[in-house]
Amino acid sequence: MGGITIRSKGNFKKTRKYMIGISEKVKKLDLKKYGEMGVEALKAATPVRTGKTAECWVYDIIENKDGTRKLSFTNTNFNNGVQIAIVLQYGHGTRYGGWVEGRDYINPAIQPIFDQITREIEREVKGQ
Repeated sequence: MGGITIRSKGNFKKTRKYMIGISEKVKKLDLKKYGEMGVEALKAATPVRTGKTAECWVYDIIENKDGTRKLSFTNTNFNNGVQIAIVLQYGHGTRYGGWVEGRDYINPAIQPIFDQITREIEREVKGQ
């Protein structure tokens, strides 16, 4: 009965060094710049009645213990415990049983920022 034998020698030292280098470059990515860009994009895209919701966009950079970072966007405009930005995005019921349709304004506003972050990471990985 024949079998398959696989032999290997060497290690992944160079690969690990390369991957750690990329990881360090990505960690140095200027998330503050992208946070500010995202807030401006969200402000510009937010439907305006009073302007309060548009002015209440903020970002936060969350750094975890394992060294990962997260860019988070939040809107701080609440009315009676309801986050108005979410109501505008997804819609809401009225007190008389009607429905006000939402408008997807968050995703189209923020997607170009995420695309820029992706391109910058790709440039770093490729060493350009």
